[in-house]
Amino acid sequence: MKYKDLKKKPWFKFMSNKYVLVLTVFIVWMLFLDSNSWLIHRELNQEIEEIKANKAYYQEEIKNDKQILKELDDSIEIERFARETYFMKRPNEDIYIIEYEDSLKTDKDE
Repeated sequence: MKYKDLKKKPWFKFMSNKYVLVLTVFIVWMLFLDSNSWLIHRELNQEIEEIKANKAYYQEEIKNDKQILKELDDSIEIERFARETYFMKRPNEDIYIIEYEDSLKTDKDE
């Protein structure tokens, strides 16, 4: 196809308009090449959503920890917590930890 024939096409006339060319370059620049491009904004929005999810998770954990701290105000509860969690014991006391077969790790589990 020759250039003269191409010039007669309506889409070529539209695309060769200087305003359309400048607008096209501007749009491409703003979407992909600029430091504040659409791609960067999309990545930042995804990070914001992840951070919001983390915030909700940690707020729930803080709420649970505050509840545990409230329960541990009693010395009996502190002792129970220390015995169950850290396997602490009183002097002259023996502790036996019983593990069941289904709670042991095997080569198949790993």
